[in-house]
Amino acid sequence: MRFWRKSGVRLHVGMLCVMALASLCFAGKNFVKPVARPAKSYPAHDDHADDKVAIAADPYDTAEKCKIFSINFSEYGFLPVFLIVTNDGDQPVSIANMEIKLITANHSKLTPSSLDDLSRRLSNPQANTNPTPLPFPVPHKKVKGTLSKKEMEEIESSEFAAKAVEPHTTQSGFLFFDVGGISSPLAGAYIDITGVEDATGKELLYFEISMKYLEGAEVNR
Repeated sequence: MRFWRKSGVRLHVGMLCVMALASLCFAGKNFVKPVARPAKSYPAHDDHADDKVAIAADPYDTAEKCKIFSINFSEYGFLPVFLIVTNDGDQPVSIANMEIKLITANHSKLTPSSLDDLSRRLSNPQANTNPTPLPFPVPHKKVKGTLSKKEMEEIESSEFAAKAVEPHTTQSGFLFFDVGGISSPLAGAYIDITGVEDATGKELLYFEISMKYLEGAEVNR
């Protein structure tokens, strides 16, 4: 009788350990936004030294980098781009009216997709009919008809949402460009940014971020 009692206690403790481990594993899959470095430290950036503002763009165009997401955005034709805005000045900078365009080599002008656009595409059963535009293979699976709460939270927490950048700080987040059907969208492309304003409301000169640095990296992929 004592043996069975001890065995029962061990089994109970073992089950608790398994459940705790499962909970930790599940928690580990939650999206964590990358910690942004100063914009000038990224290969693709434009630094306005006089204004003390720099903006960088870091495309998540490899399978390894995209592991931070639970959603396979490439499968749906989206290219995630991590945008970083650094203000090294002593006054805040407004980015509430910032406009961003990804301009491809064939002069296609792509604007970041809205939350509604993303939700609509990811919920559409036909969303994976476009050829994969990114330079790595992805598994094709049946597209679900709805987004889970976790997936929606991942999109909302990853998107670039800042409206201002305080002095000596950096704001960051992801933009999602619809590049479905575009072969090698980053080859010869650049990102054009306007609408950044100083503390007086004066618009700064436009920012132009070239993706040319990726041309050398293609050889090593």
